[in-house]
Amino acid sequence: MRLYLYIFVFFCFISLFSCQTKTADSTKATLTAVDSAELKRKEAKIRKDIKADVKAALIEDIMQKKLAQGFNGNVLVAQKDVIVYEKAFGYANFKDTIRNVLQSKFQLASLSKTFTAVAVMKLTEQGKLGLDNTVKDYFPEFPYDGVTIRSLLCHRSGLPFYQYTFDKIVREGKLYPTNQDVMRWFAKAVPVPPIFNLPDHFFSYNNTNFAILAALVEKTSGKPFDEYMRENIFLPIGMKSSFIATTKNDSINIKRTYGYQFGQRLPKDYYDDVTGDKGVYSTVEDLLNWYKALRDNTLISKESFKEMVLPRSFEHPGLRNYGYGFRLWVDAKQKTDYIYHTGWWKGYNTIMFFDPREDFVIILLSNRYNRSVYNIKEIVDIMHGGKQSSVEENILDE
Repeated sequence: MRLYLYIFVFFCFISLFSCQTKTADSTKATLTAVDSAELKRKEAKIRKDIKADVKAALIEDIMQKKLAQGFNGNVLVAQKDVIVYEKAFGYANFKDTIRNVLQSKFQLASLSKTFTAVAVMKLTEQGKLGLDNTVKDYFPEFPYDGVTIRSLLCHRSGLPFYQYTFDKIVREGKLYPTNQDVMRWFAKAVPVPPIFNLPDHFFSYNNTNFAILAALVEKTSGKPFDEYMRENIFLPIGMKSSFIATTKNDSINIKRTYGYQFGQRLPKDYYDDVTGDKGVYSTVEDLLNWYKALRDNTLISKESFKEMVLPRSFEHPGLRNYGYGFRLWVDAKQKTDYIYHTGWWKGYNTIMFFDPREDFVIILLSNRYNRSVYNIKEIVDIMHGGKQSSVEENILDE
C-alpha cells in the first residue's frame, strides 16, 4: 500500500513540475512576444523620426547612378540602429555568374587598419603593449630607433615602404611573405633601408606601419594575427562572417567575393599574406556590428576610442586628418566631424564613414574596381536631412 502511495506522490510531483514548466514557457513566450512588439514599435517610431523611407528612396536614386558608373558590390546605410538602406548589386564571381548577396564577404583593403588599431588599443589597455614603447622593445633586431607604437598608429614613423623595399626579393623568389617575414627582412637588410624622415616628424601614410602593428599583436598576444582577431575582435561583437586573409578554414570560401579590374579576376598577390594594413574580409552587416561596437565602446574604453579619433596630423591644414587607424574629417577648428576609412586593393574599393553626432554609418564595398565608391557626399547630405555637409564629392585619400 505504501508503495502505491509513493508512486502516486511521484506522479503528482511530475505533473506539477510539468505544469510549472509549461506555465514558465508560456510566460516566457508571452514576454518574448511583448518584447518583440515593443522593439518593433520603437523601430517604427525611429524610422518615422529620421524619415528613413524618404532617405531610402533618395539613396536608391544615387545607387542607380553608381550602377551606371560600373558599381558592383554591396551597400548598407543605417541610423540610430535602424537600417535605412541595404542592397547587393552585381556578381561575387563573374565567371560562374554567382551574384552578390547581403552576406557576401569582401576584402576590406585599408579599411582593415581600423581593426588593427583597435586590437593594439585593446592590448594596451591590458598592459601588454605601451604606446610610447618602441618597436625595438619588442623586436630588438629592428634596425630603426625611436619608432614608437603611437607613431605607427598615426603614420608618423618615417619608415620605408615594405612593399617597395622588398619587391625584388618577393617577385624574383615568388615568395608570399608574412608579417614576421617582413620583420626579419628589415632586421637583416644590408644596407639598412633608408628612412623617409625622423619618427614623429611628419605624417606619411604608409602600409609598413600597420604591417608592423599586426606583427606586434602576434608577438604580445602569443597568437597568430588571424586567431587573435577572431577570438578577441570578431566573435565578441557578432562578426561571425569576418576573417583574415591568412585564415585556413574552408568555411571562409562560402559567399566569398573575388576582386576584378579591367574585366579580369585578379590572382592572389605576393603581398596578400601580409596583413594588418589590409586583409580583413567582411560583410556589410558585420561592419554594422563593427560600427555599433565602436560607438558603444564594447571592445575598448570610451577614453581609448576618444584618443583614437583625436586629430594628429597638422602639417597640411585642411579638412582631412588622421588619428589612430582612422581617417578624420575635421571642421574649421580642427575638431572631428566624421570618422572614416577607405580601402583600395586588387580590384576592391571600400569605405566606411560615420557621424557620431547624428549616429549614422555609410558602408560601401565593391569587388570590381570603381572609384564611385568614394563619392558619398550626396548620401551624407541625405542623412543630414538635405543639409549641405563639408564633405567633398570624392573622399578618397591617396
